[in-house]
Formats: sequence, C-alpha cells, structure tokens
Amino acid sequence: MRALSVLPTLSLIMSTSLHAQTAAGLHYLVRQPVVSTAKPPVLIMLHGVGSNEEDLFSFADRIPGKYLVISARAPNTLSSGSYAWYDVDFPTGKPVYNLDQAEQSRVTLISFIQELGKSHAFDPARVYLCGFSQGAIMAYSVALTRPDLVHGIAAMSGRLLEEVKPRIKRTPQLERLSFLITHGTQDAVLPVQGAKDADAYLRSLGITPTLKTYADGHTINAAMLADLLAWLD
Repeated sequence: MRALSVLPTLSLIMSTSLHAQTAAGLHYLVRQPVVSTAKPPVLIMLHGVGSNEEDLFSFADRIPGKYLVISARAPNTLSSGSYAWYDVDFPTGKPVYNLDQAEQSRVTLISFIQELGKSHAFDPARVYLCGFSQGAIMAYSVALTRPDLVHGIAAMSGRLLEEVKPRIKRTPQLERLSFLITHGTQDAVLPVQGAKDADAYLRSLGITPTLKTYADGHTINAAMLADLLAWLD
C-alpha cells in the first residue's frame, strides 16, 4: 500500500534550510531552529508507508521556530523514493504486517533518537514525535516503550499495535507523556476506531490524551495541521 497524499489542500513549501544526514542508519532532513537557543525542543517526523522523509517535511517551515525539526526516512525500501517502517498488506481488508520489521524499526528509532544528540544540540527532555499513518504507529510504539526518551507525540491517522502493549510498563515517566491524536472520521485506510481505541487505552494507563476528529479521510488537512501547530506551541 502506498501512502495517500498528505496535505492535499495546502500549499507545500520546502524548507530553505534542509540538510540530508544519517543517524542509526536512517537518512533524515533537518530544519534548524529559527529562534536560536542552546537547548531547543526537537520534533521528529515519521512518514507513512510508501512515502519518504520529504513528505511531512514539506510543512517544516510551518513548525514553531523554536523547534529543531528532523524528518526521518523509514529503513525498508519498497521502490524508488518509497519506503516503509514495515511491510503491510490488506489481503482481506484487514492489515497483515511484518511484526519483526515493526519491532526492528522501533529499536532503530530508539537508537536514532539517542544518536541525534551526538550531532545536534537539543533538550533531551523535550523530544516530540509526529507521525502520519504508519509513522504514527511507530510513534506510539517508541514513546510508550521508551517514555524516558520522548516527551510527547502527535499521532495522525494511525493506531496502536496490540503487540506493543506487553512491552509497556506503567511508570511516572509514562503517565506524564503528552499525546495529540488526530483522525479523519471517513478514513477508509485506518478507521477512526483505531484512534478511539488508542485514546481509551492511554487513559487506562493514566495518560490524558487530546483526541480530535475531522470529517475527512486518510490525510492531513488544514484543520489537523492547525491543531498540530497549536499543540506544539
């Protein structure tokens, strides 16, 4: 499955300060903070299946200027310019995915966050993940299993993998995680019930997420982006 177009109703502007780099084996793009501080917060963007690091980075210039913005490329190549965090198929309408690849990507992203600190100055207590679709799934997996590395996530049109739940331990670090969940009510790829289920599960862990739904499909529209920017700011 290829990722659907993100932000189809918005004018996409590529950052004039992008730089391609590599950490933990992942290629990534960087937008340096517009507001110079010694220890800025960092936002790590995770794209959906079939896309690449340029996808979410297309609105990097809209992210509040205090942030260091990183957009990572998934490790599994599907075709030229098309990547995935793990292989997935829908033979019966329900997702069948490569759990080993999903776990390896979770481990790789943890190493990625840790290695970024060697090349970029940012506040390790203010690490945020923003994922769309499969990228949102990975953001859930990383943040909930390593809340010591992440302060908050924006999960856009994603869901939480059941297989990750046994790895989650209820700790004070886990309960202070900040979550923004956005999802289209007409999403035919990953139904909105996945967002509602994640919201309920997070609340059972003592986390209070913000859940917002929109009359739209599997995409990021202007209202979703506005809510993301408000949450980050």
